[in-house]
Order: sequence, then structure tokens, then C-alpha cells
Amino acid sequence: MGIASGDHRTHLVWDWNGTLLDDNTAVVGATNAAFGEVGVAPITVEQYREMYCIPIPRFYERLMGRLPTDAEWERMDGVFHRHYTEQRDACGLTAGAAELLARWQLTGHSQSIMSMYRHEELVPVVRGFGIERHFVRVDGRTGPSGGSKSEYMERHLAAMDDISPQRTVVIGDAVDDAVAAAHAGAKAVLYTGGSHSRASLEKAGVPVADTLTEAIALAEQLTR
Repeated sequence: MGIASGDHRTHLVWDWNGTLLDDNTAVVGATNAAFGEVGVAPITVEQYREMYCIPIPRFYERLMGRLPTDAEWERMDGVFHRHYTEQRDACGLTAGAAELLARWQLTGHSQSIMSMYRHEELVPVVRGFGIERHFVRVDGRTGPSGGSKSEYMERHLAAMDDISPQRTVVIGDAVDDAVAAAHAGAKAVLYTGGSHSRASLEKAGVPVADTLTEAIALAEQLTR
């Protein structure tokens, strides 16, 4: 990572869950708790990564054979978030993430977080890991859960006056991150360590990385 200046600065928008935060075990555990509410058998991490999609009700449809009713969705969503919160404290940052964030900032580039994790919960968690200072902005979801990141991403980039979408790369673990990036006029690199299998991610038509170090290298190539 060389020193960046002027128009050569690259901005990274990091996803949180499954990208910077290694929380797959907690997410799958909470998902299985939610499935238990409607009598669906638990799934493995591998099954989750093969079948996960956005919006979340469609993911549930793949397992249930039908879309959940409004009442089921509300109950399942509540159970998911309750169980996830209970297990979240046992989750750590993805290996090497803290060092990568610090180095990216030192090289003159900028970075932010745009997550579909609830904003009022996201900010204190990021702060608790001691990494908040590396980001020019940290945004989480402020509306109902279960939807797409696209509109949030557009607002996230618009709120940073000196950030150009053309020099921005979204790094996330879900196909929806690539969709949101394209919607906002940015590029994307997808990371295989989170919610999707490599085969699922490759369908998005953007570069795919097996490590965050590789993801950053690909992001730099995309904005040269």
C-alpha cells in the first residue's frame, strides 16, 4: 500500500457482519433459533453459505418452501436478533482486520462502514473494538430489517462530500454488497469468509477474494 494523494485516493466502504466481524457462527446459530420458531430443521454453516440471499424473507423461503407470513417474519426476526445479540460478544474481528484498517488509513486513503446491522447497535460495537478512529463515517441500518443495502449505500456515499463513488470500492461478503455498490456508482470486491460460498459470490460478476488482504489489493487495482 503506497502513499496516496489527490485524485489517486481510494475510498473503501467496508461491510461489517461477516467481513470485518467474524460472526458466522453467531449468525447461523441465531438463524437456527429463528427457524425453530416455525418448525424448520437447523442448518449447517455450509448450508447457510450456499443458500443465503437478500432479501432475508426470500432466504427463509428457500428453507421453508414458502415465504413466511408477516406474523412469522416478525416473530423470526425478533428471535434472530435476540439470539444474535446474546452470542455477539464472543465474536472477534476477522484475522488481521485491525492491522489492515490502520495501514490503509496511514497510506492516505479513506474508509467507512456501511452495514445492515442496526445503527444504534453497530456504532458501540465498532467503538468497543477500538477501530472507530480509522473510519470517516460509520452507518448502520435505521429502518426495518430484511431489505437491500442499495438505498443505504447511496445515502452513505452522498453524506461524504469529498468521496467520489468512481474511486470507491465496497468490500463485503454478500452479493447484495455488489448490487448496492453498482446502485451507488461504486465498484465492489466480495470476500469469501462470510455469508456466501465462493460459487455464490462469483455469480455477481465482480472480483472475489479469499482474504481481506487480497480484497484490498483487488480494490486498488479497480481504482488505478
